Amino acid sequence: MDTQSGLLHVWHYGDWVTRAVFVVLLAMSFATWIVILVKALDLRRLTRTARALEGFWHANDFAEGLHKLGPQADNPFHQLALEGREAAAHLQYKDSQPLQLHGRLDFSDWLTRCLRAQLDAATHRLQAGLVLLASVGATAPFVGLFGTVWGIYHALLAIGVAGQATIDKVAGPIGEALIMTALGLAVAIPAVLGYNALVRGNKALLAQLNRFAHDLHAYFVTGARVGKSGDRVVPLKQSH
Repeated sequence: MDTQSGLLHVWHYGDWVTRAVFVVLLAMSFATWIVILVKALDLRRLTRTARALEGFWHANDFAEGLHKLGPQADNPFHQLALEGREAAAHLQYKDSQPLQLHGRLDFSDWLTRCLRAQLDAATHRLQAGLVLLASVGATAPFVGLFGTVWGIYHALLAIGVAGQATIDKVAGPIGEALIMTALGLAVAIPAVLGYNALVRGNKALLAQLNRFAHDLHAYFVTGARVGKSGDRVVPLKQSH
């Protein structure tokens, strides 16, 4: 393999600063692709789960509806339904006696707060990792530019020491230094595109979560979904 040009030449003849910039860009790229792949697979899984919502509402009981939503782990729809049931049960009678403090709370407000807290937690989980993509997209070009400036500076010093400034002496070192800028762009572009795609997917999923929370609120308060009075709803039975 030819080591007189390209990345290997930059690595071989570069100083510790050049190599550090190269390693930082490589780490940024690796972290970016890990986040994109993990979040994309997670978003795809949750999108499939969202398609099972109608099955939840037409289940025979609450336990069957939860089963149709899929496993509880990392499933915001499942966790939202559980939170709604627990919030409703929190204000119900226990051993045929009302809970004195809980009885003073407005049921609708209490349910709204519990569902909103679960929605906030789901939003936080969905947005995990996006800050990394945004940071890489914003900083990677400048990290690469720093490597380029550093490389050009040392290339010009070497040319000054040699006392020759012919095109063949200038073009090689400076062209190799510019590779760092190209690497910075190669790292930043996937990060920006991945960030935009994941944000768009998260917005669609959060809209479905909000609609599901609204339906759960209506169901636990009134016994039916809003605008779905003709549909059979899930009887509220405790799962065992």
